[in-house]
Amino acid sequence: MADLENTLYLEVPAGRVVIELRPDLAPNHVAQIKRLVREGFYDGIPFHRVIDGFMVQTGCPRGDGTGGSGTKLKAEFSREKHVRGVCSMARAADPNSADSQFFIMLANSPHLDNQYTVWGNTVSGMEFIDAIKKGSAARNGSVSDPDKIVSFKVAADVEAA
Repeated sequence: MADLENTLYLEVPAGRVVIELRPDLAPNHVAQIKRLVREGFYDGIPFHRVIDGFMVQTGCPRGDGTGGSGTKLKAEFSREKHVRGVCSMARAADPNSADSQFFIMLANSPHLDNQYTVWGNTVSGMEFIDAIKKGSAARNGSVSDPDKIVSFKVAADVEAA
């Protein structure tokens, strides 16, 4: 049985994505993601940067990659690999600058290993992540008229309702 308190339901235009949280790897990042999810922070936020064969990025309330929730986190790097389906925090040049933006890997990207905080793994629905509108390679994956998060919920809150 899944740990519903550490499972997220990410509704995207194509369907439901189920993400297993990894508090064993990144307890502070998992706590922040769950807090923001429960506040409804992510609902309606666009996938502003999507690079085919690499990753999809979201979590910026401004929709352009420059915003966040206002709470930066200390890096929680681990030996976990950046493989297809892994959820990891986006950040600026400062390793301790992750906030609310995150990305889901579309493909294995070992060059990211040990440099970004892995906080979860997609356990089902990767075909719906694959269906997210891709951005322009010439514009670093920037997406015009991007797909948006329909809703983001902690499974325990949904199943208890």
